[in-house]
Amino acid sequence: MSYAGDLTPQQAWDLLETNPGAILVDVRTEGEWRQIGVPDTSALGSTDAGGNREAFIEWATPFGPNENFIAELAAAGLTPGDERPIVFLCRSGNRSIGAATDATAAGFGPAYNILEGFEGDTDAAGRRTVNGWRLRGLPATTYTAGE
Repeated sequence: MSYAGDLTPQQAWDLLETNPGAILVDVRTEGEWRQIGVPDTSALGSTDAGGNREAFIEWATPFGPNENFIAELAAAGLTPGDERPIVFLCRSGNRSIGAATDATAAGFGPAYNILEGFEGDTDAAGRRTVNGWRLRGLPATTYTAGE
């Protein structure tokens, strides 16, 4: 079973703005959250169920796949079959495809992949200066544990 589709960073933000049930799940590693920053959904308020508009759940840890990924989605307030849109974000839009696929297979979603990711693609020199959530000017902030 495939995920619902791909969204640009702006399309993902627009979905979050217009659908109070939608949630963004950042699936990068905690090290990436701490070193690079995270999307800031605070301006959107809480979900229609009173929960957070974002969750930070590693899809893969530095040691391999996160075997608790699906359980952590449930712990973040998501329920299989509830049809809440979930937009998954990683560094460049690759791991988030796996996360969206896994979530869909477990009955969550519709689950979307955010193209370009948080940092985006690399330029000719290998720097991430081409596109992505942050370079598109979408809200971002620093990460503190327990967010």
